[in-house]
Amino acid sequence: MTTLSSLSSLTHPVAGHLVGLAAEQKSQDVTDWAARVGWVVGLLLVIALVYWLMREGWKWRATIQGDLPELPQAPDPAELGPARLHLSGRYHGSTTAGQWLDRIVAQGLGTRSRAELTLTEQGLAVVRPGASDFFIPAASLRGARLDKGIAGKVLTEGGLLVITWQLGDRLIDSGFRSDHAAEHTAWVDALTELSGGPSEAAATSHDTEGAR
Repeated sequence: MTTLSSLSSLTHPVAGHLVGLAAEQKSQDVTDWAARVGWVVGLLLVIALVYWLMREGWKWRATIQGDLPELPQAPDPAELGPARLHLSGRYHGSTTAGQWLDRIVAQGLGTRSRAELTLTEQGLAVVRPGASDFFIPAASLRGARLDKGIAGKVLTEGGLLVITWQLGDRLIDSGFRSDHAAEHTAWVDALTELSGGPSEAAATSHDTEGAR
């Protein structure tokens, strides 16, 4: 009887200790999950805030660029004449000429997309699946150059075909990249010839040091 009493007295503290450890572990698990959920919720709120600020910035730019005329549309194919050059690639955006970070978003020019470019004696036709097509008449072309960045997008040196053109009172740089970058030089030559020579803005590449 004495032995049983001794064992019982020893067992109770051990059992109590184990129960305490289990309760402590459970409490710790609950605390960890609460911290994780709080961290995830905080991260989602930050992402939502950044997205909202970007959207408001986009809307603000569109508002202050509201005086930009509608984009010209290509004439009937029969009036365009034979194609001098054709390019398949991507449209990377447009900016005020000479200011590679001053992005233009009005009239759909802020939407990056695939693009099909066709150059004729009448001008440049830009077809963009899922975005607004537009046409740059030959009289509105101001030149072209090779560059590496536009509208915050940075590529390899010479990896971007930048076309300078006039829309209303605004001089615009539009950036394109061919699926075959070796074509860019021929495009610069043809556009420069068609425009009557590069303008000062078209001839100037820009320092993109520190860009992301």
